[in-house]
Amino acid sequence: MTIEELIENFEFLDSWEDKYKYIIELGEKLEVLPEHLHTQEWQVKGCQSQVWLVPHKQNDGTIHFIGDSDAMIVKGLIAIVLMIYNNLTSDEIKKLAINDIFASIGLQEHLSPSRRNGLEAMVEKIKHYADVL
Repeated sequence: MTIEELIENFEFLDSWEDKYKYIIELGEKLEVLPEHLHTQEWQVKGCQSQVWLVPHKQNDGTIHFIGDSDAMIVKGLIAIVLMIYNNLTSDEIKKLAINDIFASIGLQEHLSPSRRNGLEAMVEKIKHYADVL
């Protein structure tokens, strides 16, 4: 799914209750993170729930991420973040205006402060990986 399709899907849904259900559905479709990768090495600090993000630099220079959480809504947020960042180069990751995308789907204004902090922590972790890979 492209970023444009993601935004269109959110625009199609009327209520935030429907949007939350959609976020949870996205989380259910996440690529499975093998259990042996649920370690502190891959854990994202600053999230209320447990979150793991694992990068893999591909031969073409892009980075593919897989992630997981112990909370359903957070799994959905991970799915959104990974739809946006997956298979970009380090430079593309660093230049991406993620807050504009979040604003266009209403995430910033409809998430609790702790969820917004967790979302920011995920983005910072991805940018960190982009710097070191």
